[in-house]
Amino acid sequence: MHCHRHQSVRFMGKADLHQLQNLLHHRRPDATAEKFHFRNLLLGEHDVPLTCIEQIVTVNDHKRKQKVLGPNQKLKFNPTELIIYCKDFRIVRFRFDESGPESAKKVCLAIAHYSQPTDLQLLFAFEYVGKKYHNSANKVNGVPTGGGGGAGGGGSQKTPLFETYSDWDREIKRTGAAGWRVCSINEGYMVSTCLPEYFVVPSSLADQDLKTFSHSFVGRRMPLWCWSHANGSALVRMALIKDALQQRKVDQRVCNAITKSHPQRSDVYKSDLDKTLPNIQEIQAAFVKLKQLCVNEPFEETEEKWLSSLESARWLEYVRTFLKHSAELVYTLESKRISVVLQEEEGRDLSCVVASLVQVMLDPHFRTIPGFQSLIQKEWVMAGYQFLDRCNHLKRSEKESPLFLLFLDATWQLLQQHPAAFEFSETYLAVLGDSTRISLFGTFLFNSPHQRVKQSTEFAISKNIQLGDEKGLKFPSVWDWSLQFTAKDRTLFHNPLYIGRSMPRVQNGSVKPFKRTKVKAHLVLAHTPRNISLRTQHIESEAPSADDTASAGFEDPVLSRGLDRSLLFLLGTEAREALGSVESQRITAVTWEVPFLKPIHSASCSFWNQPAQIFF
Repeated sequence: MHCHRHQSVRFMGKADLHQLQNLLHHRRPDATAEKFHFRNLLLGEHDVPLTCIEQIVTVNDHKRKQKVLGPNQKLKFNPTELIIYCKDFRIVRFRFDESGPESAKKVCLAIAHYSQPTDLQLLFAFEYVGKKYHNSANKVNGVPTGGGGGAGGGGSQKTPLFETYSDWDREIKRTGAAGWRVCSINEGYMVSTCLPEYFVVPSSLADQDLKTFSHSFVGRRMPLWCWSHANGSALVRMALIKDALQQRKVDQRVCNAITKSHPQRSDVYKSDLDKTLPNIQEIQAAFVKLKQLCVNEPFEETEEKWLSSLESARWLEYVRTFLKHSAELVYTLESKRISVVLQEEEGRDLSCVVASLVQVMLDPHFRTIPGFQSLIQKEWVMAGYQFLDRCNHLKRSEKESPLFLLFLDATWQLLQQHPAAFEFSETYLAVLGDSTRISLFGTFLFNSPHQRVKQSTEFAISKNIQLGDEKGLKFPSVWDWSLQFTAKDRTLFHNPLYIGRSMPRVQNGSVKPFKRTKVKAHLVLAHTPRNISLRTQHIESEAPSADDTASAGFEDPVLSRGLDRSLLFLLGTEAREALGSVESQRITAVTWEVPFLKPIHSASCSFWNQPAQIFF
């Protein structure tokens, strides 16, 4: 069976019913990966996780009928074809030409039933953990107890999960954040159910003050420290203050505490993300339009209006907006040496994206594999990003929004601009995005750490599982990549162009300039945070030559073909491979001007063409 668009055909019989009921896992190896024997250890070539299924359509060719099949629905006609639309842009089609009508109907109804569970505890991860729990003395579900799994390419370094006091304390020491402390008032989630048990706050704020002020914030989400610069400025995020009577008092008290934590007692800059960035509904609408353009509409019908349709989808515009705003905050933290507070209504959506991008731009640690994974744990998983709702694992579409995918896309843009600055590769980002749709790992399954503990404890009680001193079940961590890939395959997670941090960054009291090689078609770093722009060129060509693409501003005709490369990242390697066989190509030159990415090397680095603007 082939999983290319509109080409996936398989004849099915009764024996396939059991297999289809157990479709649990994610995407196929693509054509390029097959050459390198890149295989997911959990999944077969055409396995689809139930949580990756977006829509199920049954078709009867003879009666010219089709129906979108939901849970607990009846099917009044015998299907001749089943079409499965996946969240990763795949369309899988099954034919029932050699199956009996009742068998075909049972298959369709079974997939519709199991792919749209009504309760969180019906997801595969719970059943898996229930059967495998305490399988051995040293490991839980194949994951070392208390560990975050390997750091990618077979290394022994563990990813901090930020579930303990010590993880946060080590992060404070790593960044040299004086004036900040680890707070434990939320142990047992006694204060807020959408905050981690431990988080970092200004040292001048006493625990009793925090408990009192917490009632004034939406969701009782108090100010959370994210990161501190070497110059003393800090990045903080918090929810809106809902108590109008106490708003001025609480806001002033919090800002004063952040100011005191700064060695120079600098002012605090507050960024209202709800006013400056698109909301989650707008981002979801853009993604739906993008998916419709790439998947649902026939290519022949969209070819002539491709660029205008791409622009009207607004996905690239929103990626640009988040990069631009993050760059402005980098300028505030770095050059102005002012602490920044990210504020949004609940403080657990847009702030996740912005806080992460700012840290990726400023801190080279977060451009390594273990650092990037710790960033996601800190700013997404433990900070209460609602993966269950935003990834729509339970098919409640009104809460769906691909913010995490937008963050990965924005990171990919930076990776393309500075290939030597990132330890991880495009393959790593694509696999990480795919892993959000596998309902085996607990990392991307819940709305908050509290929900994981509560739901897994209830499940353990119902299954007579003895937890002992553990706080809920220990689900497999996505950071243990050995569960999905061999050590050889995990080497593809590493970027061969990565230089690392071995060279000194400051010499003789001055920062050395960095130079950059010719940009390949789509990303350009500029100097000021206010001149980010998106420019596109459209050139029609038949099998473009090197001379043709060079005249269009490209260095590599292969890299410049077809779809905008951001879309290629979203579509995955299979789409890129298929694109290479298309005779007539649309060449799109997209120039991103992103002002800041903090350098990690000395003057020996060759991919900067002007002195760096951000220093250590």
